[in-house]
Amino acid sequence: MSMIGMCEPQWCTTAYLNGEETSLSSQDYQGKWHVLYWYPLDFTFVCPTEIRGFQALLPRFQDAGVEVIGASTDSFFSHKHWFEDGKTFPEKITHPVVADTNHTMSRAFGVLKEDQGVAFRATVVVDDAGLIRSTSVNDLSAGRSPAEVLRTVEALQSGGLCPADWRSGEAFVG
Repeated sequence: MSMIGMCEPQWCTTAYLNGEETSLSSQDYQGKWHVLYWYPLDFTFVCPTEIRGFQALLPRFQDAGVEVIGASTDSFFSHKHWFEDGKTFPEKITHPVVADTNHTMSRAFGVLKEDQGVAFRATVVVDDAGLIRSTSVNDLSAGRSPAEVLRTVEALQSGGLCPADWRSGEAFVG
């Protein structure tokens, strides 16, 4: 069942942010465009490529007025160890990464792979009115393109009819 056009489920959890454990909730993003992206597990091979991709594009998301929030079912302590091991992430991860250990958030968005207790590779775009405008869910083995997520957000924010592969500043159709 699609969540497009529905209100974002309410959520409240802990997250890793700049080396610290912090509390985050959907209320923190009220009135703001935001992207939630889930990945299956810390200490894996595909996940760091996605996290690095979102981090690299973070200034462009911020220029568009969009907050970026990562999430997995791992704990804050797992996140902290992985992000600070000096090997996987030589760059600092400055956007929050949720520790959804009780699976409440993943389940609320319908992105939990119940039989394994991990999240699918899922992306949800929420607008400033709290409505879900885009969702994408991949199986565990297929990474996503953070650049395509940004392009989608820019298209949604544009207010126009955007053709395939539309880029900000290009003509609309219709």
